Amino acid sequence: MDGEPPVNEDSGAEPEPAATGDAGDEAAQAAVPGAPGEATAFRAEIREALAGLVTRLDREHERAAHREAVIDRLHEENQRLRRGELQSMLEPVRTALYRLHDQARRESDRLSAPGLTDPPDPRRTALLLTAVADDVADALARLGVERFTVEPGAPYDASRHRPVAVTPVADPLRDGTVTAVQSDGFEQGGKVLRKATVSVGKLDGNANGTGPAVKAGSSGHGEGGRGDTMNSGLGTDR
Repeated sequence: MDGEPPVNEDSGAEPEPAATGDAGDEAAQAAVPGAPGEATAFRAEIREALAGLVTRLDREHERAAHREAVIDRLHEENQRLRRGELQSMLEPVRTALYRLHDQARRESDRLSAPGLTDPPDPRRTALLLTAVADDVADALARLGVERFTVEPGAPYDASRHRPVAVTPVADPLRDGTVTAVQSDGFEQGGKVLRKATVSVGKLDGNANGTGPAVKAGSSGHGEGGRGDTMNSGLGTDR
């Protein structure tokens, strides 16, 4: 047709095909300068990071083992110190028991002597027993346990006294007061560890209990006598 350029059929020129397959990958890799070196460096960084992590884990394991060893040693030292403190606390008790042993042995030897003709002196025996009780109280005081005494005529105190019997009294002023003391009490830091054992007075006609009669023992602290078991009004708290 008019106006179209003529086609040269004899030229034989054909368009070049595009690169495909491995040849294309190689060409793309070749087009990126330094790509193999960057991959090698990345792998080296990974290996270095893993090696550092293993080293840190080894150090943490060593530290944990060291901590366990320190804890075990401290526990052993603590147990040893506690045993030593316990032995120190018991030392006054041992000392008091030594004295009691010696006193009892001397008195036994004296009473069993072949040449003894006089009967035992009650006053001497009473002094010996008093000394024994004082030695025990002194040993307890060294442990922080204080002895407290109750005087006959003192008002009955349920927080410090343990009533075991009632004693009939005719004087209204003695109603609800301590008439006899069987044993002292002990306290530590203001806390009563053992209440004093006492008998309590009750006016005649109000002291009849329902249980069997109980003798209110005398320990030299106050008047003794026979009384009834404690009724529900006083209780039998310890």
